[in-house]
Amino acid sequence: MRPTKLAVSLVIGLCSVSLSFLLPGLEQAAIADDLPVPDPQTDALVLDDRLSSDPSTVPDLTLEETVAEAPQEAIAPLNAAPLDTAVSETSAALDTPEEIISNAEDFSNLGDASSLSVVELDPAVLNGSMATVTSVNQLSDVQPTDWAYQALSSLIDRYGCIAGYPDGTFRGNAPMSRYEFAAGLNACLDGFAASASPDDLGTVDQLVQDFSAELADIRNRVDNLDARLAALEGAQFSTTTKLSGLAFFHFGTAGSNGGVLAETSNPDAPLNIRPAARNSLTNRPIVSRIDENPQFTLGYLVWLNLATSFTGNDLLFTQLAVGNGDSPANLFVSSGLYNTYGVPFTDQSGGVNDNEFVVRELFYDFPVGDSIRIAVGPRINWYRYFDGNAYTFFLTGASSFNSSGGTQLNAIDRGAGAVVRWDINNQLGLNIGYLGENTEFLPNAFFNTATDPSRGLFNASNTFTAGLTYSPSSRTNFRFTYTRSFLLANAAIRDENGTITGFGVGGAVSEPIYGVADDGFGGSINNASADTYSVNFDWRITNRFGIFSRYSYGSLYVNPVQAGRGRGSIDAQSFQAGLAFPDLGKDGALLTLSYLIPFSILDGREFLASGGGDGGIQYEFEATYFYPLGNNISLAPAFYIIANPNNFDSNPTIWVGNLRMQYAF
Repeated sequence: MRPTKLAVSLVIGLCSVSLSFLLPGLEQAAIADDLPVPDPQTDALVLDDRLSSDPSTVPDLTLEETVAEAPQEAIAPLNAAPLDTAVSETSAALDTPEEIISNAEDFSNLGDASSLSVVELDPAVLNGSMATVTSVNQLSDVQPTDWAYQALSSLIDRYGCIAGYPDGTFRGNAPMSRYEFAAGLNACLDGFAASASPDDLGTVDQLVQDFSAELADIRNRVDNLDARLAALEGAQFSTTTKLSGLAFFHFGTAGSNGGVLAETSNPDAPLNIRPAARNSLTNRPIVSRIDENPQFTLGYLVWLNLATSFTGNDLLFTQLAVGNGDSPANLFVSSGLYNTYGVPFTDQSGGVNDNEFVVRELFYDFPVGDSIRIAVGPRINWYRYFDGNAYTFFLTGASSFNSSGGTQLNAIDRGAGAVVRWDINNQLGLNIGYLGENTEFLPNAFFNTATDPSRGLFNASNTFTAGLTYSPSSRTNFRFTYTRSFLLANAAIRDENGTITGFGVGGAVSEPIYGVADDGFGGSINNASADTYSVNFDWRITNRFGIFSRYSYGSLYVNPVQAGRGRGSIDAQSFQAGLAFPDLGKDGALLTLSYLIPFSILDGREFLASGGGDGGIQYEFEATYFYPLGNNISLAPAFYIIANPNNFDSNPTIWVGNLRMQYAF
């Protein structure tokens, strides 16, 4: 065969081989972009959210969550990163649900903006700036040792049909788009046409006839792929948004071996609004006895995460929540302690009313330079950015409200405002945030003050938080957190007849206290400020064993409205320590054993209409085992023991059993 025929055969062969590689790749791209599905175990975020038990990949929530919280972390919801949602020292989701997941400071899973398109195009191809080269030596990244060096040299020398990129590279290992293939083929055909003899053209005609069946098959495959891509583009959810979610089922019960004392005047009131009250004669908190043990319950919670990127390096995160959970342990709690001890973090309703969707998180996250990111929005999840821990992330680790995060640290779960994150270096990170209260599960009549024109973002309940993370190694993390709070006195105080006698600070927006604070006589106090300090750490000593701990100290400053009644403060502390066993029984599994004191009063118990008990100190033991059945389904049985519940040392011990079924999608 003459050299020209050899060149023709080579060109035709290259065309066929290129198409054979190109078409499957395009088909995979079409399938992948059909419904973009992030890693289900790292998007919750969580989202909020972050699911790894590796201390080097600790969520910022921590996902909440989470993906919850978290959703979320949700994020993770984070997420989710809970999103974000592989897990990093930030969350989430959710970078798993959760991780957006899961989980989210790491937005690399979103890719750049073009990653959401069906086929990525090189701008140099689209604007025609690719330059034909006259020698293989003009391609700076092609070396004589490369396996295709001779083929490239031959095509350039004989036909001048190889085009390089404007920067003088060939990028031989880069994926080829259909536009790039067309540009290269056209250049080769132009070069061939300029030098082809009648014999060469006859050879081409013969080859076309010989391979007519193969060429027809390729045309059909291209036509079918075009049709699939057109249908996909017309039906896809969004070109910029990825949808992920987490669903939780909770089956559990609780019990005690005797009646449980709880500080409330009406134990039959809805559990989340049990009133705090003082006897008008003795000024002592009114105590009720709860003799009924709760029944078995089966409830649910669902987080839906929408992660949107406009530039590839930003994130608009929306988390929706709906559920009907109400943990059996809530039957025993004093006023102001709803959803605290013995309650799995995701055994909740999601909003004020059961089975109604609410917006749990809504924020926009964007970079400022290489080391700073800012999140701003009307509903930011505080736990996505502060007080994270590798072994207390609620999606995979210690699972109750009390053990998944600091019990005194922050009064505002979700709020309007901003959080700035600064990665100082590989070992240091600083997060600073301001949030005005805007919590999805609290009624607008007294809460969601950041959007109330009469109260606003800066004149109602709010918190300022600074958190410093120090990671001396990939296995060890220390976190130091300070929170300054301003809290509205909007918790009603009643007497034995149910008459409101004043308003104090308490309930869901009351940390660093657990309970309800008044002036010590059932009267009102002014809006209160508080300071809380916390340190926590996690240390993965070996691949299969780690430890974790957390300590907090906080003071709420009490200023009575009525003249002549003395000012004071409620000073309290909390403590947690635990053991962790990563990958126990299966890769990705995690067993955590935790001991904690959620609220130990050091001074000022006289200002507590609820939460002080008889001076006892409540302490808890918890065991949670997270076991993934696959990438999308996990089980998490948990068992809690609560001694001296409600800070009554005369109370019997309460036990709680729960099975969580967790689904990521």
